[in-house]
This record gives sequence, C-alpha cells and structure tokens, in this order.
Amino acid sequence: MILEVAILPVIAGKKEEFEAAFRQASSIISSMKGYISHELQTCVEDNHKYLLLVRWETLEDHTVGFRGSKEYQAWKQLLHHFYDPFPVVEHYELTQAYSS
Repeated sequence: MILEVAILPVIAGKKEEFEAAFRQASSIISSMKGYISHELQTCVEDNHKYLLLVRWETLEDHTVGFRGSKEYQAWKQLLHHFYDPFPVVEHYELTQAYSS
C-alpha cells in the first residue's frame, strides 16, 4: 500500500467553497482503480491548511492511472484553483506500525 500525502494551502476566504468542491471531488477519486481510502484533515493552527491522505494499492495507481485519466481533469478543475501555493505531493510506504 502507498500513502499519498499532500498539504493543501487553501486561499483565505475560500474554505467553505473548497470543502464543498472536495466533497464533490471525493466521488471521483474513490472510483479509481487501486484506490483504497482517503481523508481530509483541517490544520488546528491554520484552518485554511488541510492534510490530504490517500491510500493507493500501488504508486502507479496514483501517478499513472489517476493522474493520466479524464477523471483527474475533472478533479483538477474542481480543486486546483483553491491552492496558493500549489501543494507538494509525496508518497510513503509503511516501514513499521505500532499501536497501544
């Protein structure tokens, strides 16, 4: 499993509009091959900053499958105009897991 991580800096005053668009965009990403789950978290210190976590079966499911799809164009149209600056997206693999 691959974890996609992106910090999304949303333009001030666009928070509610962004969250509505993200709810709509969620149905796009969740329909993609290799998609496992996603979550959007709001930063406690800066409520115009969000953390997006998406779990994919493989890196290619995100970088080739999703980003190369017509669905990604719809995702982009819904969301990309809310960001300033544009987010950096990184991918992680589980090294070790712990729980109490």
